[in-house]
Amino acid sequence: MRLAGAMVLLSAGLVHAADPRIVFTKTFPGSAPAYVEITVGKTGITVYKEAPDDNNPITIQLSQADSDTVFGLADKLDHFTRPVESGLKVAFMGKKTFRYETGAPDEKKPAEVTFNYSTDPNAAALLDWFERVAESERDFIELERTVKYDKLGVQNALILIQVTRDEKRLIAPQQFLPLLDRVVKNESYLHMARERAAAFADEIRALTPPAAAQ
Repeated sequence: MRLAGAMVLLSAGLVHAADPRIVFTKTFPGSAPAYVEITVGKTGITVYKEAPDDNNPITIQLSQADSDTVFGLADKLDHFTRPVESGLKVAFMGKKTFRYETGAPDEKKPAEVTFNYSTDPNAAALLDWFERVAESERDFIELERTVKYDKLGVQNALILIQVTRDEKRLIAPQQFLPLLDRVVKNESYLHMARERAAAFADEIRALTPPAAAQ
């Protein structure tokens, strides 16, 4: 499953070397995961990591609309050249950083801003978008785990994904298609899980342009 992702990642490296990208990191000891890093390229290639040295990241392709939303919010935040921290006395909710990298060969130090809590509506919207990516990838990781090692758990994993979808928080649903198809085609999975996977796959394909679905 990750082999295809690794191939895309090689392409992502080439794209990221030349194009602007936005990097989000969140460090929150004691939470699961305790570290998240999400890199979004201008073309929509996005890389998700759960450790700074993660050697098995997930790579997804965003729609151009999603990519434009992310970069549009970064524009409104002046590419992170000004503070966004509220300064209010609130509980610690994790150290979060937005970083804007131009991709220019002469770029010395990318602009970045770190905060715990922000009342800036654009910062809040961008944070929520990255949180949606993280939720989607955690769902993906759980489905991948159950498909490989816990066939009885696939049904619950699918339900969790569909809850994320129903709450309109699922990002890049086409990434789930290979796993869903694997469940549908293998009779060793529960029948109700195969039916749910088939219906979900049909729904994704109906909403996904052919190029993205591939």
